[in-house]
Amino acid sequence: MRNLSGKNIVLGISGGIAAYKSVELMRLLQKQGADVKVILTDSALEFVTPLTFQILSGNPVYTKMFGDEYETSVRHIDWAEKADCVIIAPATANTIGKLANGIADDVLSTFMLAIDCPVVLCPAMNSKMYENRVVQKNLDFLENEGFMIIEPSSGELACGTKGKGRFPEHDFIVHNLIKRMFPKDLEGKKILITAGPTRESFDPVRYISNHSSGKMGYSLAKMAELRGAEVTLVSGPTNLNTPYGVNLLPVTTAEEMADQVFSHMDDKDIIIKVAAVADYSPITIEDKKIKKSDDDLTITLKKNLDILKEIGKKKKDQILVGFAAETNEMEEYASRKLLEKNLDMIVGNIVGIPDSGFGADTNKVTMFFKSGDNVELPSMEKDKVANSILDKIYKRFLR
Repeated sequence: MRNLSGKNIVLGISGGIAAYKSVELMRLLQKQGADVKVILTDSALEFVTPLTFQILSGNPVYTKMFGDEYETSVRHIDWAEKADCVIIAPATANTIGKLANGIADDVLSTFMLAIDCPVVLCPAMNSKMYENRVVQKNLDFLENEGFMIIEPSSGELACGTKGKGRFPEHDFIVHNLIKRMFPKDLEGKKILITAGPTRESFDPVRYISNHSSGKMGYSLAKMAELRGAEVTLVSGPTNLNTPYGVNLLPVTTAEEMADQVFSHMDDKDIIIKVAAVADYSPITIEDKKIKKSDDDLTITLKKNLDILKEIGKKKKDQILVGFAAETNEMEEYASRKLLEKNLDMIVGNIVGIPDSGFGADTNKVTMFFKSGDNVELPSMEKDKVANSILDKIYKRFLR
């Protein structure tokens, strides 16, 4: 999902060795749909060249207050008025000090006095400099003034020492920038989400499972965290990265998932069960690999606990949302589950088609409600589907 589509982002780069890493940061912002404009300080010009950023961004690069044309001298006002967000990466001790004390003696610091939009600072410097009490005092002041401060990473620095001061991971910076710009309508809410498949072993190397990739549940966890919620994600085995800021509880079997869900559901405001839990599991698990033979193999299965139905019995004032992945007659099956399992809402989708269901990056869903009405969405990226689901939860049950 291009979470920054239509947004004007100004990327300020000050003079540190990490300045070269800002090129990749700019590219990631563009992949999120942002129009990126770059400001380079005089010191930054010692490490990177304007031409690189100009070619890649498709915009002029701002490097000095005064030039051959009048437009240059007022550009900082124009850019400031149009900016949706400003990110300074790397932010050196010098730039941080100027911002904290209202100094405007170069193109970046002058521009910063004219802005009225969210600001994200990414300090990157020698660890001793970063830990200096004056630098920390300046950062505390700026944070209290509403700046988002992304702490540097720890590790080996360009100067050869080890400590805290490395340029943060690019994905982490972009995540926090997006989070800063998202509405916080779910702030203060605790959400439990289940995702992925479960695996039910019948010997040490084989198991029964399904084709769930976990993408839909992970998208819901990511978008809920961006909107301010405290998110706990109970996930079966997947190949997905844990969304930033989400508390992941990994499980393998249906029984393990049930234990985690029941242990963590009581203090949650919203429970969204997306996981494709195995309905059956082997009665016997062999302690050695079952060898292939010429005979047919019979495995006796037992029915697993219906986790969603049990949540429906146990819930108090929580909002409970289920998912129904069907191959046919989705509306009939989803509507039945909505009532039988005491759900407030169920999201149905047809699996087995190219743009919907397991493994796909898109999904086409219909949301069903107790009132009898439903909302059908077109096929869209799963992050967008997740946002639409959260929108409906907020408008129907929280507002």
